[in-house]
Amino acid sequence: MSAHSNSPQSQASAAADPRHRPAPLPRQAYRVFRTLSTRWMDNDIYGHVNNVVYYSWFDTAVNAYLIEQGALDIHGGATIGLVVETQCNYFAPLAFPQRIDVGLRVARLGGSSVRYEVGIFAEGQEMSAACGHFVHVYVGREDRRPCALPQRLREVLAPLCVAS
Repeated sequence: MSAHSNSPQSQASAAADPRHRPAPLPRQAYRVFRTLSTRWMDNDIYGHVNNVVYYSWFDTAVNAYLIEQGALDIHGGATIGLVVETQCNYFAPLAFPQRIDVGLRVARLGGSSVRYEVGIFAEGQEMSAACGHFVHVYVGREDRRPCALPQRLREVLAPLCVAS
């Protein structure tokens, strides 16, 4: 598969095509990484990390990045991000005890929303074990109405943007 066929736009078009089969992405498709450890409780009865844990990893990677970059104040910031859409495709099992790398990129930086794309990698592996996305709509903390993305958020997300 060419690099062009894995662009966010072509992935969205392909996802609407029932003949399309999602595929893992390489590490180079992502801009920043966070290493996490699986936990004993992450494994399910089938001996691998349960699907719901991946969404927790998405949240952890995105929000930790924003906090570390000074773009998110979870206790007193005027704006907060609400997840309005999420999706994940799984390609290879992960299990405790295993370390993972979570790759992050931004596919769309809108007026009040951001589409984050996330890749989950077994430590040391070149291809993702899972790929997914979620969309944050940024709203006022008090009124919960959509608002413009804060300038600092735009500044820290701009380097993560990928061409569509």
